[in-house]
Amino acid sequence: MADVRSETESNSPLDVAPRTAAAYLDPHYWNERFAAEEHYEWFKDYSHFQHLLRPFLSPSHSVLEIGCGNSRLCEELRRDGVADITCVDISPVAVERMQNRLRDIGLEGIKVVQADMLDMPFGGESFDVVIEKGTMDVLFVDSGDPWKPRPATVDKVMKMLQGVHKVLKPEGTFISISFGQPHFRRPLFEGQGFTWSVDWKTFGEGFHYFFYTLKKGRRMSDNKECGSERPSMPSISLLHEELEDENYIFRTTICEELET
Repeated sequence: MADVRSETESNSPLDVAPRTAAAYLDPHYWNERFAAEEHYEWFKDYSHFQHLLRPFLSPSHSVLEIGCGNSRLCEELRRDGVADITCVDISPVAVERMQNRLRDIGLEGIKVVQADMLDMPFGGESFDVVIEKGTMDVLFVDSGDPWKPRPATVDKVMKMLQGVHKVLKPEGTFISISFGQPHFRRPLFEGQGFTWSVDWKTFGEGFHYFFYTLKKGRRMSDNKECGSERPSMPSISLLHEELEDENYIFRTTICEELET
């Protein structure tokens, strides 16, 4: 998946937004969207979280981006010195268009592969860094009560996390950029069998996005334990462009579920 659009794009975020949040789970929706849409960045573009991501990157690292969509994150990482990048997306349309775009701009060193994030075709300990930006959040659009998600949702999320844990090298890092607050994500990230630490920071001028870092081989949490009480929803003070952005629609759906 991939809120900043180029000036040459004709579609607005609202033009391609689905009628219901559940449509985000439909691969056909993504094929139709990517066929019509040139570029869309979910959860801000690279410039907003570059300072958080750079400490985990090295020119020698192999990086996997899950759910690349039509994001330009891989291009930014390549220009930032990362030489070995693999992008995956479930949509064959997104993959083909990404391959064509990278070829047209002459950017080498990026492999784009069609793959399901619940069944990734890579061997164990293949990547130093795995990044997802908004992709895992899609699994929660019909999860029900966020304090007790539907078992089917939990099963899918755990399957994704198990796949990420498997392909990470020892001491590798999983970066998850999400709307999901720590009191919802930590019980999943800290599931049985995962040998990684869980830490997070926030970024964003309006509402906050969460930047999670899970370091394999370090089973501990660096942040304080979350309380058992349900926290109140943070107030949303958005910039004008965020009010017109599809991220706002997505966040509103999550907030409505949380308040019920």
